[in-house]
Order: sequence, then C-alpha cells, then structure tokens
Amino acid sequence: MSSDVVTLEVSDHVAVATLNRPPVNALNWEMRERLIAIFDEATDREDIRVVVLTAQGRVFCAGADLKQRPDPNRHGQSWWHNRLTRETGNAIKECAKPVIAAVNGPALGAGFGLMAACDIMLAAEEAVFGMPEIDVGLAGGAAMLRELVGRSRQRRMMYTGMKLTAAELYRLGVIEACLPREDLLPQAMRIAQEIAGKSPLGIKYAKLSCNMVELMPQKDAYRFEQNFTFELSKTEDALEARRAQLEKRKPVFKGR
Repeated sequence: MSSDVVTLEVSDHVAVATLNRPPVNALNWEMRERLIAIFDEATDREDIRVVVLTAQGRVFCAGADLKQRPDPNRHGQSWWHNRLTRETGNAIKECAKPVIAAVNGPALGAGFGLMAACDIMLAAEEAVFGMPEIDVGLAGGAAMLRELVGRSRQRRMMYTGMKLTAAELYRLGVIEACLPREDLLPQAMRIAQEIAGKSPLGIKYAKLSCNMVELMPQKDAYRFEQNFTFELSKTEDALEARRAQLEKRKPVFKGR
C-alpha cells in the first residue's frame, strides 16, 4: 500500500490528510485502505489531537473509481469491496480525534461520503456535491443524505443525480462555511488549532458523545453524557483547566 495516494503531515498536534491521486482523486481500493490506516493511526497517536481532510488539485474527490468495480464472478470480492467501502467512512467517523473536512472542489458520490463522515465541514465556493450513482446504473447514499438534507431533497438527489453548490449546502446548514478557495485551508487550520488547544480527554469524550447520542432517544442520550461529565470531572486535565481559568493562563494538558 503506497502512502503517496493519501499523504499525512503532522505539526503542533494537527494532522493534515491529503487525497493525492490526480487528476480527480477517484477513490480506489488503495486509497480506501490508506484512509482507514491513517484514521486508525490518528486514534492512537498522542501527537495528533485533530485531523484536517483535504485534497490536492481542484477536485476534492470525484467518487469511486469506476475502473475498479468488483468482479461478480470472483467469489467473495463483492463482499470485500462493500466492506472496504463502508469502513472507509466508519474509520473517519469512529476516529477518536475530531476530523475537519476542507473540501476544495467537487465532492461526488463516495467523495461526498468522505465529507459527510467528518465532524466539521467547510467547502470552497467552487465545490459542488451530488450522488451521481443513478447516472451509471447504480444507487447509493440514502443513509448518508438522510443525515444531511431533508426527505424531499434526499430523494431528488438520489433519483436524478442533482448536484448542490457549496453555497446551497451552507444555506441549508449542512456545512460550517463556504469560502474562497484561498481561505479554505487557513480557516480549517484555525478551527483545528482551537480544538487542539482543548483537553485531549475532553475532546475524546465529546466526540464519543456526539457519535453515540445520534443513536439514542433524548432522555437516554442526556443520561449517557452525564456519565462522561462525571468521569471527566475527576481527571487531572479538568482540574488543570479550572485552575488555568482562575489564574487567567493557558492550560497545560497531560491527557490524564
């Protein structure tokens, strides 16, 4: 597995994962395996507190590589392909560190899915989003779209391949910001650096809470979160955060 198809750079507790398969960063099996490895690695690395996901070139990701479809005549390959496809997004969502999408251009199909798996989403003004599977005789993305857009828009996108601009996603409240391309990565890095300055344990449990409460009724979710709040209140980092506020200084977190 080559590390060149998705590069990883780490500085000041912020990792930048960059899709790097020109010209359109179409996702093939090698890229998927590399993405899974990167986000699993980020979970375990203490020097990484947040990850920014972006891409080289003018296209974020044009979707899955249609030249690399599973062969139905090869026993087991379709099951393996589908599992790999699912786990690409799951690796991002389940990463213990927050992931910020900096979408620098079109994000279609599986590329749209990569963004949707992230915690915070920003896009360049030139970016467009869609699920064009119907145009190549396929279907997919309903579960993802359900979390992002309303019922009618979800189905129209699924049935027609309709594309939405970054400005429209911002209007709908799907993405955090719609920015000029030159401002996109700097803004993503500013948010990343702000998160990296928080308690690592607090951020870890905040992300776990966000993921888990999506699956729970409101009453159960609130009770679940209170357990985390109680456990965090006993940590050294929580004590340090309170001391730093009282002493009007920047906290020094130890992750315990």
